[in-house]
Amino acid sequence: MRIGPLILNNNLIMAPMAGITDRPFRQLCKKFGAGLAISEMVSDNPELWDTRKSRLRTDHFGEVTPIAVQIAGTNPDMMAKAARYNEDKGAQIIDINMGCPAKKVCNVMAGSALMKDEHLVARILEAVVSAVTVPVTLKTRTGWDPEHRNAMTIAKLAESAGIAALTIHGRTRACGYGGYAEYETVKEIKSNIKIPIIANGDINTPQKAKAILDNTGVDGIMIGRAAQGRPWIFKDIIHYLETGQLLPSMSSLGYQSVIIEHLEELYSFYGINMGVRIARKHIGWYIADLPKSEILRKQINQLDCAHAQKHALESYLDRLKEQINIQLPKTGNLAA
Repeated sequence: MRIGPLILNNNLIMAPMAGITDRPFRQLCKKFGAGLAISEMVSDNPELWDTRKSRLRTDHFGEVTPIAVQIAGTNPDMMAKAARYNEDKGAQIIDINMGCPAKKVCNVMAGSALMKDEHLVARILEAVVSAVTVPVTLKTRTGWDPEHRNAMTIAKLAESAGIAALTIHGRTRACGYGGYAEYETVKEIKSNIKIPIIANGDINTPQKAKAILDNTGVDGIMIGRAAQGRPWIFKDIIHYLETGQLLPSMSSLGYQSVIIEHLEELYSFYGINMGVRIARKHIGWYIADLPKSEILRKQINQLDCAHAQKHALESYLDRLKEQINIQLPKTGNLAA
């Protein structure tokens, strides 16, 4: 898949998610085959750029290219400055957030709230594209609410402004993450717009990924929540698209090694104290479908020591190995 002058290894993209798609998680998803993994959103407010949170979000040291950073805001000039700032920090793709439904974002008229003001949308797109030399992409929704689906209008504005690719989440802002994503709107936009279109929303299995690609004709798909606790979903999808076959579950040792590797990267990236706290939610996602995981999750949430956190997890997984007919979450075949 091509985004501007960049050619991705494939058309599978890891969605930007606040508090989740940090550098360790992006690297892990790329290791499992994601053609692109987009950073957590960075505010257009320069007063926030020197905070620890923002410094971590713009840390791309050693990251597998291409590097993509999402920016969020409402002021065209500030968004242009944020784009230039992140290009200077190593971003090879700038993604504009007009898809986030979170109240704290929409209450300041950023994220998907921007879809209410098409004139402002056009000004932001033109300002950001003009400000940088790297390709600019846009992530949006189908509209503000089911009665005001204006994604087609936004798509035409994006194409006219020089946006290199457009991702559409198949829900309106009012829908949040409830119900089911619809793809008729996405399909219609793909039929009328020449720039690459990427579908997003409820893509949680290889079969669903193939069905959406086949039925809409989109150029790529974006995976979000389905990768939480399953970063190997990209490998699963690639294999299914290439062969029509599902990969078997990985070995218990392979499953354990993925989680431990992720924890080690979190400890290294954030430091032990913060890394342990951030690891808690990831462990919860990894073990969510395993037996008696709630007991371990409560234990993990009370531990502040990295060694104790890893030991509790490893002890739990070791006990599972001794049980019969325990099915690990579906995954790529990582041989032990």
